[in-house]
Amino acid sequence: MAGNTDMVTFIEARLNEEEQVARDAGGESWRCPAEVPGEVHDRTSGIAFTVRGGGYDRHIALQDPARTLARIETSRVLLGEYIEVADHDTDRPNDDYTSGRAAGLGFAVRQLAAEYAWHPDYRAKWLPRFIR
Repeated sequence: MAGNTDMVTFIEARLNEEEQVARDAGGESWRCPAEVPGEVHDRTSGIAFTVRGGGYDRHIALQDPARTLARIETSRVLLGEYIEVADHDTDRPNDDYTSGRAAGLGFAVRQLAAEYAWHPDYRAKWLPRFIR
């Protein structure tokens, strides 16, 4: 995995940061009661915050801490699978199962990294390889 260690480390750091933000926000599910448009409630039915107009409340509620934590966990599972075969992730994979698995997982992990392309530590060499 020597050539991909920096990308994996970068993704792990971003996931850790997002996890901390979600935990600091309570780590619980948010919801938008239909009877009070614009309000986002926490699990105790307390108002977490209010947003007026444009459906922002529903969008924000879908980005709740619990959902973020679940997404982070699935990303870590994918990253763990990739780490197992990362040494075989090359521009020209061999014609075997391990190389194909590495290339496929490598593409998915590069997509994970691309979610953070705005971050100053992101490197263009991590761009997914099969861009149209």
